[in-house]
Amino acid sequence: MNGSGFLSLNRLLLAVAALLLIACQPAFAEKRVALVLGNSAYRNTAPLANPVNDASVMAATLKNAGFDVVDFRKDLPAVETRRALREFADLARDADIALVYYAGHGIEVDGANYLIPVDARLERDTDVYDEAFSLDRILVAIEPARRLRLVILDACRDNPFAKTMKRTLATRAIGQGLAKVEPTSPNVLIAYSAKAGSTAADGDGKNSPFTIALSKFLPTPGLDVRRAFGYVRDEVLKTTNNRQEPFVYGSLGGEDVPLVPAPAKPAPAAAAAAPTAPAPTPQSEARRDYELALQIGNKSAMNAFLAQYPSGYYASLARLQLEKFTAEDARVAATEKARLAAQERARLAAEGAQKAQQAKAEADAKAAEAARVAAERAKQVAQEQAAAAEQKRQADVALADRAATDKAVPDQAATQAAVAPPAAPEKTTTVAALATGSPEVDVVKSVQTELRRVGCLTGTVDGDWNAASQRSLTLFNRYAGTKLDIKTASVDTLDAVKLRQSRVCPLVCERGYKADGDRCSRIVCAEGSFLNDDNECEKRRERKPVAKRDSDERPSRRDRERAFRPQREPQIPSADIPRPQGRARAEGGGSGQIMCDAYLCRPVRHGCHLEYRGGGGPGGNVGNVEVCN
Repeated sequence: MNGSGFLSLNRLLLAVAALLLIACQPAFAEKRVALVLGNSAYRNTAPLANPVNDASVMAATLKNAGFDVVDFRKDLPAVETRRALREFADLARDADIALVYYAGHGIEVDGANYLIPVDARLERDTDVYDEAFSLDRILVAIEPARRLRLVILDACRDNPFAKTMKRTLATRAIGQGLAKVEPTSPNVLIAYSAKAGSTAADGDGKNSPFTIALSKFLPTPGLDVRRAFGYVRDEVLKTTNNRQEPFVYGSLGGEDVPLVPAPAKPAPAAAAAAPTAPAPTPQSEARRDYELALQIGNKSAMNAFLAQYPSGYYASLARLQLEKFTAEDARVAATEKARLAAQERARLAAEGAQKAQQAKAEADAKAAEAARVAAERAKQVAQEQAAAAEQKRQADVALADRAATDKAVPDQAATQAAVAPPAAPEKTTTVAALATGSPEVDVVKSVQTELRRVGCLTGTVDGDWNAASQRSLTLFNRYAGTKLDIKTASVDTLDAVKLRQSRVCPLVCERGYKADGDRCSRIVCAEGSFLNDDNECEKRRERKPVAKRDSDERPSRRDRERAFRPQREPQIPSADIPRPQGRARAEGGGSGQIMCDAYLCRPVRHGCHLEYRGGGGPGGNVGNVEVCN
């Protein structure tokens, strides 16, 4: 063989070896990359305790799960966050699975979600466009991934800037938690730690309940990511007493997509010895696909399910879910129409428009409000029907699973006894000993917790359905427009209360306190003011000074009246008046003599004199008589 032929043979052998090597590699050898972000040390608001701890746990979980790249960043400002996203976008270009996990503060503005870096100030509502980064920016970073693009947000917390943020436009909505999203790209899942419009709990420990459940179920080998998030949801609901419900948005195909590949299949001999799993039935496949569509929770998923299963039990359930989604869409549209009609009415009234235009706007506003109320009621009815159907389905599934388990355990034990040699007895644990509390008490506690969340219960959550709990449910019926039975706390009651995402009963504060959002804060009056009977601060009136005498020397009232009383009664001459008779006789004339009678006294006329002729005095007798010559 010549040299050229030998080289050609070597090349052929190398090509065959390369093909064999590629063929012998596992089919699941795919590239998986992850970016983990945790923000705790916020500079312009109160720091958070758990996000960095949660991000550390997730980074370790993904590294142990065999991810090719796990980029862990913590407490990043806005500039470094954008740089990290650019670098991760380069890693995701040739990846099959790209995952982004974020723990920290998030905010929803006008239906769009934004993640807040640690250096954000957000003094105005428009600052979010400059100082935060949107969820769409993350979706752009993971868009090159081929098989799965996954975003996990543990950011459904209260907005710390809500009280200080200035509104530049009154109609700009700033919601609670994060807003619902509908990914437009295929093979995208977005997981929230709490359902849209609600907030999540940080937990009492070092990590949040959501992250603990993620680290428990996501790295399970061979477990489809959608089913893993279903287990996460159940775990968080159980841990938080049904106060927090994680939710997943997006859509995947019918093929299972695990984050961690399943282990290699056992050898043929071992496979023959192992018991075979029951073959899937059309009913079990419909149940699996329905649960996946229910977990996604949108109209597209339900329509896709109905296209594959147009009839049957699960098709009826899917149609009930579609009616619920349609009713919610109608409610949102009616609410927006009523808002616009009210704005138009207010505008015309402010501009002083013609009475005919104002009357028409008033009628349109009333009609829109009536349509909104009707849509709200229709939505509530559809939700109650869907919740009742889903509750019955879960009960039926649990009963069927229990029966299948009870039947499979003896068969599996018999198979193991026939194949394996007898082993030494071991200490067993009784399953019944692990039960904690009765289901009735758990339901009562869950209902009480939900009633506290919507502001209708102020007492403690103790599992006792007492008079206070019944009164709280009565208040819920009054303000929510429901007719729930107040005598018992049932699962239907729990589902109906859970449908309310915000406060239902008005906040009532004691005297001396005022409503401040969802809390009562003490009223502090300024100096010089006091709290009046209307529970409002009123300015205290200053008292005018009054002059007082050091000693009261004034005469009494009786003395003053006696001193100033007019002398109206005639003065009666007293008998002690000296009488001038002797003097007249001595002088021998009437000169200087005075004649007095009962009424007056006068001088004696010239040429006359007085003579005493007996009597006289107050009795009116003769007395002195004037005698003229």
